[in-house]
Amino acid sequence: MAWVEPVTLERHPVRLVPLAMNHAPALASAARDGELWKLTVTSVPDPGDEAAYIATALRMRNEGHRLAFAVIDTRSGDIIGSTSYHDIVAPIRRLEIGYTWYAQRCQRTAINTTCKLLLMQHAFDTLGAQLVGWRTDGLNFRSQAAIERLGARKDGTLRHHALRRDGSVRDTVMYSLLASEWPAVRERLEQRLLNDPV
Repeated sequence: MAWVEPVTLERHPVRLVPLAMNHAPALASAARDGELWKLTVTSVPDPGDEAAYIATALRMRNEGHRLAFAVIDTRSGDIIGSTSYHDIVAPIRRLEIGYTWYAQRCQRTAINTTCKLLLMQHAFDTLGAQLVGWRTDGLNFRSQAAIERLGARKDGTLRHHALRRDGSVRDTVMYSLLASEWPAVRERLEQRLLNDPV
């Protein structure tokens, strides 16, 4: 049995459900809100490529490397984006959270904090993760700021690390949070959601 199994996670106003092929049309609709595929620093599927995007995520799940979720706004029932556990290393209880994107109307809201809190709670409290990591493009300053607001530690930068969707090569900024750091981070995030409800 795999360490990270498909699961549904929910906390108002979001539900994370394992990404499935029937989510393709709704993913396309979410990506159209802001034409997100035009951003070189995201993992949003190009128009018409949603099925291939999902197929890749499912293949990676079968290989034990990734568990992708559709993000559902429980108030409307709409799929508003996607996020994943990835780079799962079961023997040392390490995984990363990434491949995250949301429809433009949901950006800079408490949606991201809520999703990350759900994913971290499941990782640390249920799966017994010893470390949760994040990585982002060196030019994606908005993503870096969001990860830092979560309370993650900046580990460093991998230079000339990966291809962007436009063919250029990016530097990758790495972040992490240890299990021992999680209780304080959880308390801060809970307080933030209490003070800034969705």
